[in-house]
Amino acid sequence: MHNTYESPLTKRYASKEMSFLFSDDNKFTLWRKLWIALAEAEKELGLNITQEQIDELKNNVSNINYDVAKEREKQTRHDVMSHVYAYGVQCPKAKGIIHLGATSCYVGDNTDAIIMKDALLLIRIKLLHCINNLKEFSLKYKALPTLAFTHLQPAQLTTVGKRATLWLQDLISDLELLNFCIDNIKLLGVKGTTGTQASFLELFDGDHEKVKRLDEIVCEKMGFKEKYFYVTGQTYPRKQDMFVLNCLSSIAQSAYKFSNDIRILQSLKEIEEPFEKNQIGSSAMAYKRNPMRSERISALARYVVINSLNPAITASTQWFERTLDDSANKRLSIPESFLAIDGILNLYINITSGLVVYPKIIEKHIYEEIPFMATENILMEAVKRGGDRQELHEKIRIHSMEAARMVKEFGAKNDLIDRICNDKDFGLAKDEILQVLKPENFIGRCKEQVEDFINKIVDPILKNIEIERIDVEINV
Repeated sequence: MHNTYESPLTKRYASKEMSFLFSDDNKFTLWRKLWIALAEAEKELGLNITQEQIDELKNNVSNINYDVAKEREKQTRHDVMSHVYAYGVQCPKAKGIIHLGATSCYVGDNTDAIIMKDALLLIRIKLLHCINNLKEFSLKYKALPTLAFTHLQPAQLTTVGKRATLWLQDLISDLELLNFCIDNIKLLGVKGTTGTQASFLELFDGDHEKVKRLDEIVCEKMGFKEKYFYVTGQTYPRKQDMFVLNCLSSIAQSAYKFSNDIRILQSLKEIEEPFEKNQIGSSAMAYKRNPMRSERISALARYVVINSLNPAITASTQWFERTLDDSANKRLSIPESFLAIDGILNLYINITSGLVVYPKIIEKHIYEEIPFMATENILMEAVKRGGDRQELHEKIRIHSMEAARMVKEFGAKNDLIDRICNDKDFGLAKDEILQVLKPENFIGRCKEQVEDFINKIVDPILKNIEIERIDVEINV
């Protein structure tokens, strides 16, 4: 037991990999790598920095002396300068050139951008895993008829696989947006206190070309060649955070829709999420098999969608070259959105890896409704045999209303087909009508649509991508 609050996102939902990306160890190690990149670039451009100093910085990049930084911060109330001091304690020869010419946002903002990109790359792996799972599910059930709903009322038929392509198509859209974000995340670079690079211009005795090269060299060393903002205030534009969290929100929206559909399908007993051998569905009702993982997706997705408002408001309210009302908000909204979406995708992977389909229940529900859906086909067949279209349409309407009334008011079986068979004006035998009632006659191009979508859209995305096996850890 712990006597202080622990975030359930790290304790219960997110993976160790995502939690590490937003950990202090990763953050402060990146700060040190950025200080090394800055010193190396400044040395390459002619400042009086020795290789011995840089080697000393590199030798201490990972063994962060948190105790020294913590004590120093009590005095200075400044986290960056406390870590500059702590690094200098470990690197006495280099302490004078650490953070040379930079402002706090040099390490803070560049680190945030690097972490976000790494986190998006992890999200991409998991999103591709979900896409692959749904692809296989769609193909497996591409021809299995099922009731389609509009307004949550039975409408016509679709197939289980075709419905899954709707979930899949949402994820494809998310992947396109995710790829855009990954390709377009930019570093702040080396800009100085208000973005004018004045301090660096002074360091290089007014040499503008060297200051420009400093930006280029540092960003390239950090893996962002030609990916940095040309103009900024003290920080990178906060719209970058808004773009990223909107992308996470989009993934959450897709997962939310999927989870709601699964929850309804599980209530209908047509499709169930995986259920562990010793899993307990309810503390009171031992027979229950609740869609707990889908419900958890819904809960976390709601959080991510709402959280995307934070950077939008922050981006709108930054004054001139910078204000600090972004900092505390960023510390919460960005990591927690990533941790939550990571948890969502862990659940999505788990559910789509083991969805259980019950064809007999699906078929039962179809035959409860298909007589109503078949009325147009029956009408056309009767008209071909000489019947009056308008008269027969009215008769079918009356028979349908009465059959529906019997089902709803008395719980009776749907006897619409028997009513039509017994009406001599239709001139159709029961076996002829039953031929019309075959579910596969009502699924249109579902099977072909699934195949076309997979072949033309999904497979080209997955081609040459090895879907990494992910053993997601979730609390069931």
